[in-house]
Amino acid sequence: LFLSSRKSVIQLDLANTKKALIVPAFETLRYRLSFPKSKAELLSMLDMGTLFTFRYHVWTKGHAPTNFAKWRTATTPYRVEWEADFEPYVVVRRDCPEYDRRFVGFGWNKVAHIMELDAQEYEFTVLPNAYMIHMPHAPSFDITKFRSNKQYRICLKTLKEEFQQDMSRHYGFAALKYLTAENNS
Repeated sequence: LFLSSRKSVIQLDLANTKKALIVPAFETLRYRLSFPKSKAELLSMLDMGTLFTFRYHVWTKGHAPTNFAKWRTATTPYRVEWEADFEPYVVVRRDCPEYDRRFVGFGWNKVAHIMELDAQEYEFTVLPNAYMIHMPHAPSFDITKFRSNKQYRICLKTLKEEFQQDMSRHYGFAALKYLTAENNS
């Protein structure tokens, strides 16, 4: 898998283009798992219910644009478009925008980063033979705070609004879609 991803980085000219290579994410509810050695093996585990698309049961919007149905049969990389709340795992050039430091702890760090990449006209390309698997773990301190503390959620909402206003100021008319998408979600 690493070699195929490395090969994709070279073939897709990641070093000289504005591309964000999406690594489709899956998860298991099992604490012990034999990592699939091929896409075919992963698909079999998906069909058997050993694996699931990442956060399918709590936050489908985060990875839906990856288009897992298309990925199942894809043999070549394919482009996807940004959508509200999109937060895929990506491989990008080292000189890409950094994560916004307002979003530490739980909430909106990956969403804001992907939004910034989209604003800078990065092309989102799904790798057809790469994948990652999220393993179960205890909830983090920050997600526990998010779930239980109204003030935490209010602060996060304020930071999101501030970030979107900054995006509008920096990217102008092109950033309006981020405000519209947020208001509709």
